[in-house]
Amino acid sequence: MAILEFTVNISPIETYNILNDEVNAELVHREIKNIDDGKQFVVMVFEKYYFRAENRAALTIIIDNFDGITSLRVIAAGSSKGWLFNFDWGAAESFANSVRKALEKFIV
Repeated sequence: MAILEFTVNISPIETYNILNDEVNAELVHREIKNIDDGKQFVVMVFEKYYFRAENRAALTIIIDNFDGITSLRVIAAGSSKGWLFNFDWGAAESFANSVRKALEKFIV
């Protein structure tokens, strides 16, 4: 499992649009909520098969601007093989870092 947290200088919807285009995986769920005073909340769930881990990985991205700046929580999970060993050959970290790379020029 890999978890990243960072902030960007664009809106949650702009962030969503970039990730929707840039993350190389199947978007299996999205939820977008507009709240009063320009506050937005976005959840994206991706799924991807990793040959090196011989398993599917899930990537959940939570985006909001509740504190006046757009913050992201990126959680990659489910990429380890088997029930006994929790080893994924770096698939979860790679999946999570694909989000950071897509938003690299917007990170503050």
